[in-house]
Amino acid sequence: MTDQTITMEKQKRIALVAHDNCKIDLINWAKNNKSQLGKHFLCGTGTTAKLITEATKLPVTALNSGPLGGDQQIGARIVEGDIDFIIFFWDPLSAQPHDPDVKALLRIAVLYDIPIANNLSSADFLLTSPLMEMEYKRKIIDYRERIK
Repeated sequence: MTDQTITMEKQKRIALVAHDNCKIDLINWAKNNKSQLGKHFLCGTGTTAKLITEATKLPVTALNSGPLGGDQQIGARIVEGDIDFIIFFWDPLSAQPHDPDVKALLRIAVLYDIPIANNLSSADFLLTSPLMEMEYKRKIIDYRERIK
């Protein structure tokens, strides 16, 4: 197998995730960026998806909460080609009961060349990038070849 190129369409499929201490920050960010987010398909983990929908009236498909497998659901969707982009406001100061799941999600995002914003400024930079308005070809490296 060789490296693969996958096209992200103009309308991105964005996962929204936030740890408990960061939910308010993500909700406020989503409210401030409602018009831009409204151009894309949104999903998110449990409570985060529900709260963003309530605050913005945008449709956000709710997956399980992070501790109940939501991070793994997002990871699986990345592997299946159903998520293009992640906004994940994570709490660097609090241990999470599902830290291994979070680490696995971050690893899968890098492995599949998924843009991921982990804080307010990176979310602002990514969402306002001109690349958000166009198709983008991301390159999936064939790590099996590299391992050989």
